[in-house]
Amino acid sequence: MAEILSLREAVAALVRPGDTVAMEGFTHLIPFAAAHEVIRQGITDLTLVRMTPDVIYDQLIGMGAARKLVFSWGGNPGVGSLHRFRDAVENGWPRPLELDEHSHAGMANRYVAGASRLPFAVLRGYRGSDLPGRSPTISTVRCPFTGEELAAVAAVNPNVTVIHAQRADRAGNVQLWGLVGVQKEAALAAERVLVTVEEIVDALDPRPGAVVLPSWSVHAIAVAPNGAHPSYTAGYTVRDNDFYQAWDPISRDRDTFLAWMRAHVLEAA
Repeated sequence: MAEILSLREAVAALVRPGDTVAMEGFTHLIPFAAAHEVIRQGITDLTLVRMTPDVIYDQLIGMGAARKLVFSWGGNPGVGSLHRFRDAVENGWPRPLELDEHSHAGMANRYVAGASRLPFAVLRGYRGSDLPGRSPTISTVRCPFTGEELAAVAAVNPNVTVIHAQRADRAGNVQLWGLVGVQKEAALAAERVLVTVEEIVDALDPRPGAVVLPSWSVHAIAVAPNGAHPSYTAGYTVRDNDFYQAWDPISRDRDTFLAWMRAHVLEAA
């Protein structure tokens, strides 16, 4: 059964130095509030996993929380580069960052394999790419039935998956809807699961296309209204497009970035 905790308690209980941590959410439901709590608690040496590491991971990387990034595509959506990410890769600031880069299809299949408790997944992909030569988690297998050579990607099984959702009930079942990416697979692949939600309700009424994560698959739930900002939570909040534009000049300069993080994250608890 999932425990309902404060965000501070949930992060302290589930996220540990050196963990492999997946923070998923596609376009909306990005768990910024939880990421900020990880930063405030000074949890470091993390291997961060995400299909689209955007501003949330730019902040974690810039604050020195990450030693490695496992990802497919990285950028400030609709704006440009992630400057803290680039600074870490190009200059080792604030620390060197190891990379394991994949295609979107490859990463999605890695989560599915992890959720299925299989050692790897098989797909048609990566042909013509140099990624297989750069990643120890990409290989090939030959189909025992047709003889076709296929790409194989190692399963991802995070120590912790962190997601944001619209709501949970008092029994610890979690409901999310809208643009649902790989949150379900990332949660089922993990050893521990932390979910932030907009609200706790008495009952989860059906919603079209909704996903329900049963209580047995979740370890901790924390109420964090607007916990996906500057992304959004369908049915509750709207995307802060101005923030994404503003992040570009903030993140370009190290001192400006650090001052912003002190004012809006470290001292904002």
